[in-house]
Amino acid sequence: MKDKKEKKVKKEKNLQNLRRLRTEQSHPDATDLDRKSALEIATLINAEDATVARAVNRALPQIARAIDLVAAALRKNGHLIYVGAGTSGRIAALDAAECPPTFNVSPRTVQFLIAGGPKALATAHEASEDDTQLAQAEMAKRKPGKNDVVLGIASSGRTPFTVAAIEYARSHVAKTIALTCNRNSPLERAAHFAIVTEVGPEVLTGSSRMKAGTAHKMVLNMISTGAMTRLGYVYGNLMVNLSVKNEKLKQRAISILEQATGADHVTATHALEASGNRTPVALVMLAAKVNRAQAAAALKRSGGHVRNAIAIARSI
Repeated sequence: MKDKKEKKVKKEKNLQNLRRLRTEQSHPDATDLDRKSALEIATLINAEDATVARAVNRALPQIARAIDLVAAALRKNGHLIYVGAGTSGRIAALDAAECPPTFNVSPRTVQFLIAGGPKALATAHEASEDDTQLAQAEMAKRKPGKNDVVLGIASSGRTPFTVAAIEYARSHVAKTIALTCNRNSPLERAAHFAIVTEVGPEVLTGSSRMKAGTAHKMVLNMISTGAMTRLGYVYGNLMVNLSVKNEKLKQRAISILEQATGADHVTATHALEASGNRTPVALVMLAAKVNRAQAAAALKRSGGHVRNAIAIARSI
């Protein structure tokens, strides 16, 4: 009886605390949203969306810290593991899914863990957000360790599933990061450090798929792109590690080779074919004027860092 009473008090306290969060408060300019015209609604949402970049800007030092942390982990063959529930989990899944085709990394390099499992990508599984035991069990399957970075995403910073997953990862010596929209949250306290994008109340009260979701999509783009760039999978601003899987991507790879080396279309096409359709190998071949085997060896020595591989190949 005493335990039930304590749980009820704790639940009521949590609800009171939740209502105090800025992301849960009503936006003063949107209290009559249902009376506005279509243009008025779109204008208001657009004006609020314009504030997101400023919120992300204030978190740039922490984002840069995350980029370096992730790059260092991946350099040691570690992993980046995103964790989230609902919108946060779906945004995490999107960023993770885009890394293999963009940077030609293994699907295990950037992973996602969403409350409710893969089926939650298409249908809502809100009950799973409170399941801390499931979070620990799912994180345990990923075997987080000292060379891994686990990034928990929760707009409120209070989602039990995400907090529990971060706590588990940290207890197994993985590096942990919180991504949230509210300061001093349980998620921030559970992680080594936090990236906080304070976007304030949503136009549609509590709907974190809006400004909060946009902010977190921006941050994840920065972290994955920044880390892969630091690893040398980008040359200039060209995604030279892209995987050539269809005709469109083949033509994109040829264009990249032309821009990166100044080669004409025919030369770039021949180099790509000679490389076995491996864009970074073709780039090193053209830039350093070496054969396929020498280019591949230089890339292996550089750990896949394209610019460093070119320097190595030129010294052969």
